[in-house]
Amino acid sequence: MEPTSPGGAVVVGVDGSACAREALTWAAVLAARAGMALTVVRAWSIPTAPRPDCWEPGYVPPVTEYERAVRQAVADDLAAAGVPPGVRVECRAVHRAPVDALVAAADGADLLVVGARGRGGAAGRLVGSVSSSVLRAAPCPVTVVRSGTAHRPEGASRAPAETPHAETPHADEPSTGRRHPWLHHVPGRRRS
Repeated sequence: MEPTSPGGAVVVGVDGSACAREALTWAAVLAARAGMALTVVRAWSIPTAPRPDCWEPGYVPPVTEYERAVRQAVADDLAAAGVPPGVRVECRAVHRAPVDALVAAADGADLLVVGARGRGGAAGRLVGSVSSSVLRAAPCPVTVVRSGTAHRPEGASRAPAETPHAETPHADEPSTGRRHPWLHHVPGRRRS
């Protein structure tokens, strides 16, 4: 994937979890501040996809219905993220394993953003298995967004479950001081 705008591209992985929605918000704010395009990637399989509207007990809907449900879930997450105006957004629903889909989408990107923990069941881990694997395999720098650290876009309301510190600037919040501030803080590996 070549950068989709002259300012570069930020790829963010979403899976419907609260942490992934925070990563999406973080990536959208960064994309707006840096003048970059935003690519939102949701990898899915039948067991991980949202249930299609036509689903009923004893009936397995066609794969196209699952894909439609995934695309709608991504659109809902995008709407809830409050993407700042002017950010060019591309959404991808990829029927593939999450790590493979994210690493492929990040090829040629300036940054890959993921949540620290997704929908998996490994309770107690600081970083989930997808985040951990992406850190090792990504062809570009990676930012892992922890819960409670995503910056809210101006005018966006705070969800009741959020803590007050979520509106306070953090060291890991996107900065406007330099063109690509994360390159100095989040080392990534480029493949040869």
